[in-house]
Amino acid sequence: MAGRVPAGRLRRRLVIAFVLIAGVSAGVLAGGSYLMLRQARFDGSLQRAAADARYQLVLAGQFLPLTDARRADLLASFEGNGRHVLLVAGDTTASNPRYAPTPGPDLRTAVASGQLAYQRSPDGARPHLLVVGGRIPGSTAELYVVTVEDDVVDGLHQLRTALAVGGAGVLLLAAAVGNTLARRTLEPVGRASRAARAVAEGLLDTRLPVRGRDEFSAWAASFNEMAAALETKIDALSAARARERRFTGDVAHELRTPVTALVAAASLLAEQLDALPADARRAAELLVTDVVRLRRLVEELMEISRLDAGREVLAVRPVDVVALLRGILDSRGWTGRVTVTGDATPVDTDPRRLERVLANLVANAVEHGGGAVRAEVRRTAGVVTVEVSDEGPGIPATHLPYVFDRFYKADPSRTGPGSGLGLAIARENARLLGGRLGVRSEVGRGTRFELELPVEPPEEADRCDA
Repeated sequence: MAGRVPAGRLRRRLVIAFVLIAGVSAGVLAGGSYLMLRQARFDGSLQRAAADARYQLVLAGQFLPLTDARRADLLASFEGNGRHVLLVAGDTTASNPRYAPTPGPDLRTAVASGQLAYQRSPDGARPHLLVVGGRIPGSTAELYVVTVEDDVVDGLHQLRTALAVGGAGVLLLAAAVGNTLARRTLEPVGRASRAARAVAEGLLDTRLPVRGRDEFSAWAASFNEMAAALETKIDALSAARARERRFTGDVAHELRTPVTALVAAASLLAEQLDALPADARRAAELLVTDVVRLRRLVEELMEISRLDAGREVLAVRPVDVVALLRGILDSRGWTGRVTVTGDATPVDTDPRRLERVLANLVANAVEHGGGAVRAEVRRTAGVVTVEVSDEGPGIPATHLPYVFDRFYKADPSRTGPGSGLGLAIARENARLLGGRLGVRSEVGRGTRFELELPVEPPEEADRCDA
């Protein structure tokens, strides 16, 4: 028959295809599992080391002031308790010369600014060291706690070797099974191909039917076990993320009451600033400012936790975007700093959510952008677009993918006035409104945020008559 493919060639093609599918599937699953486990192990090691470092910094404060004798006692005490440390107080002294890595400039800079920071030895270094450092409370001296991670690295190396050997075994098994199945029928190969593609596309509940005790059934069972293991790991990661979000909400809820008391006390203190001595007035002003920032942070944490929980309901009514923008500027005293252009633009949406998005975008431009700030509103087919632009220094391209991440700041010292949650909250509210929030920036020429909002609200929104 014309066009017929010889059986041997077809069998070889089927075997090759089977091996490739099995290899890709095993590689994706094993590689993904390895990367996730590697990240989890390193993250767990870092969390334990950071918690230990905080505790050791508190203990180190007992040795202040750091005379020569007290330095020696501090180092001896830590080494005696099995803690390898570096003490930087003018010069650098190690409790154990064998575990005395040199803190890098980024680590030193972060610690000098009052942060708890870390660095790891490069891949392949022995011993593999994790260094977590911070400033000793009440002193400018710096203490770096050294953790040996050789057991973590060795375990990951063993896992990688086992996965490689397992992957090679899977390939060999796939070739044998594929050859056998190709001689019998093409249908099982088709099922295996479809299952592999489904897993690669993220359908982790995909399983192959196990029938009988032949080679394909054994391979199908192995595939199912592998997919189940991956699904379990993904579920565990999702649960961990949910716990993290619950933790954020719980922390914000617990902080709300004491912060409210602090705000009340700070308000009373602010009224008495003029009566304070000059040397105490500055400290009181800083205290009042920080309490206000803390209140703002708690409020933003509460809002982001509500958004994560999906408890926010839209109350839709007609809103004039331009009028809403002008109202935001008037209420916050930005009228002279921001230029609004555009005609009256009505849209059916939740005014409170839209105000939150626009206020955060304008606040970001005013506080971080600089130069002339403009807000332009225009309407095209079914979409209202709001562009907020500034003529500030711009955002480097390396930071642009992360500007909407929570707590992300381009300034590594995190000394800016914001909490790092404003743009994340703006993006979540934009999504809730059915819109899209994007950013474009060029260093030296400014930044432009663009909100695209549908004229018609999402279907799940509740409409409120104006």
